[in-house]
Amino acid sequence: MGYAVVLGEALVDLLDGELDGERVYRQAIGGGPLNVAVGVARLGGAAQFVGSLGDDALGGRIRAFLTAADVGVAGAITAPAPTTLAVVTYTGPEPDFRFYGEPPSYGLLGPDDLDLALLEGADVLYCGSIVLLQPDTLAAARRAWSLAAGLRVFDPNVRARLLNGPAALEGLREVVAEFAASANLVKLSAADAVLLYPGEPVEGVAAYLRELGAGTVVVTIGAAGAVLAAAEADPVRVPAPKVNAIDATGAGDSVMAALIADLLLDGEPEGPSGWADRVAFALRVAGLVCESPGGATAMPTRAAVQNRFNT
Repeated sequence: MGYAVVLGEALVDLLDGELDGERVYRQAIGGGPLNVAVGVARLGGAAQFVGSLGDDALGGRIRAFLTAADVGVAGAITAPAPTTLAVVTYTGPEPDFRFYGEPPSYGLLGPDDLDLALLEGADVLYCGSIVLLQPDTLAAARRAWSLAAGLRVFDPNVRARLLNGPAALEGLREVVAEFAASANLVKLSAADAVLLYPGEPVEGVAAYLRELGAGTVVVTIGAAGAVLAAAEADPVRVPAPKVNAIDATGAGDSVMAALIADLLLDGEPEGPSGWADRVAFALRVAGLVCESPGGATAMPTRAAVQNRFNT
């Protein structure tokens, strides 16, 4: 089994909460791609995180956290900036993220910072998330994408707060189309789909991304599971298990992590039914994540998933 390179952001989440009747912010190491890298490692895959980290104590904590999670950091650079903070509040079905720190510590990886041997040797390359809004890191992602000899997976992981008007949204839509066109797998959430393609049903979004060139598309739809568009088959719905959800942070990232871990273990599955089995497992992983607080810290092992769902 080879390894996956996960190119994206790592930052610190400040999660809005309450303690002894007072409003407090709980610190958690986060970033969608970081969650994915940790999830892959927890599920038995080898993962390398590639990105830029701040040069402060928080950046050091992120590096130590990844190392403790058995995620490689040889491709992670330290940039001269304080670590970006994402303040997370919960007022609707999706958490609201506000980002603090300029320049963003996660957006300072440039094309010349890439470890080319690390990229060229990867069996799976993940790109996506909010680093695609930063010109230098978008250029780095494009270079990594062009060098990848293995499978390419993509997740737009849109954050509406970072999009400054219709032009920014249209620019991101073009970037999504660019990466999706040559991706073996695209994973996005229903919230991503609504922002990128308003008024389009999720099945239509999945079919459209496949028409652009994506090999397989998975759209997560919360407690209802996911929509899967694989091979030439029509999109189908894969149900999620019933769970006692307390915190959905990182659930979508855990779906991506599970799909990558299985690609490392067994390669691409045979046909739509094989993909449906993979997605069903990934939804069990996400279900277990929802039963625990936190994002990266909630990523489970395969044994934990098997024990929870008796599989």
